[in-house]
Amino acid sequence: MIDFEKLKNIILNNSSFLLTTHVNPDADAIGSEIAFYHLLKKLGKKVFIINHSDLPYNMEFFNKENVIQSFDEEIYKSIFNDVDVLVALDFNRADRTVRMENGFRESNKLKICIDHHQDPENFVDHFFIDTDYSATGQIIFDFIKQTKIVDLDIDIADAIYAAIMTDTGSFRFERTTSEVHKIIAELLEIGVHPEHVYDKLYDQSKFSKVKLLGRALNSIQLEADGKIGYMIITQKDFDELNAIESDTENFVNYNLSIENVVVGILFIELKNGFKVSFRSKGSIPVNKLANEFDGGGHINAAGARFFTNNMKELIPVIISKASTYLK
Repeated sequence: MIDFEKLKNIILNNSSFLLTTHVNPDADAIGSEIAFYHLLKKLGKKVFIINHSDLPYNMEFFNKENVIQSFDEEIYKSIFNDVDVLVALDFNRADRTVRMENGFRESNKLKICIDHHQDPENFVDHFFIDTDYSATGQIIFDFIKQTKIVDLDIDIADAIYAAIMTDTGSFRFERTTSEVHKIIAELLEIGVHPEHVYDKLYDQSKFSKVKLLGRALNSIQLEADGKIGYMIITQKDFDELNAIESDTENFVNYNLSIENVVVGILFIELKNGFKVSFRSKGSIPVNKLANEFDGGGHINAAGARFFTNNMKELIPVIISKASTYLK
C-alpha cells in the first residue's frame, strides 16, 4: 500500500523537482513524466524533465511545451543539486539512467521513486512502489484521486491514458482489471480520444521502423519444441535501414503470436554490447530469468543489458537458460 499522504507532503513542502525515467523510455515512462509535470505545475512548482535517452519520435506529441530534454552534462551538470527533489519515474534501479546515474546517486537532495516494478534497489530516500499496479501512470491517477492534490485535466488524462493503455498491451495483459477499465472510463469522460493516442503511438511509424520489423520477423527461430521464439536485430540492420533502437519497441511480442510459443525473446545488437527483451505467457517468470543476467522487470515482461560484443556466442546460453523456466 503506497503512502500517498507522505508523497503529497513531499510535493507541498518543496519548490523544485527534477523528473527522470529509464533508458529507452516507453509510453508509461513518458506519460508518467508528463502527468507528474502537469500536476506539479498546477501547484506552482519549478519542474525539469531530463532523460538519458532522446524522446522517441512517436511520443513527441506529449512534448508540446518542449519540456522533455535529453541529458547534456555540460548544461545540466549541476541540476542534481539545484532542485529540491529528484523523482525517479517508472524504474527502480539507478543504473537505468545510464549517463545520469552518478549525478543522481551523488546528489544530496531528497530522492523519491514512483514505480510498479519488482526488486527495487535502495537508491532513494522514499519509495512509492506497488507491483499490483498495471502502470506507473495508474499510480499517479490514484494519487491524484485519493489526495485531491489537483484536478484532473485533459493534459494529465491523455498522459495517464497512454501510460496505462501501452503497459496493459492495449488492455489485454493480466493486470487489465475492472478497476483499470473504470479509470479509463473516467479519462474518456474528461476528453481523451483513444483513436488519437493510439494513432500517434502505433500508426505513425517511420518507414525505417516497418522495414526493421520485417528483418526482425524474418529472423524468428523456434527452440524447445516450439515453446521459445526468438528474433535477432543486428547493428547491420540498423545501419542499412537507417533505423534506431527505439524502433524495436514491442517487436518481441510478435514471438508470442506464434502457436505454442510461451516465451519470446528479442536480441538487439548495440554499438556497445547488446540487450535482450523477454516476454512470457502464464506464470513463466521471465523477470527471474532476466535476474540471472543482472536484469529485471515483471513476471511476464523483463530485460537485461550486456556490455560485451559476443552476442552470437551468448544467444545459445540465454536460450538454454530460458528453456529451464518452461518447467
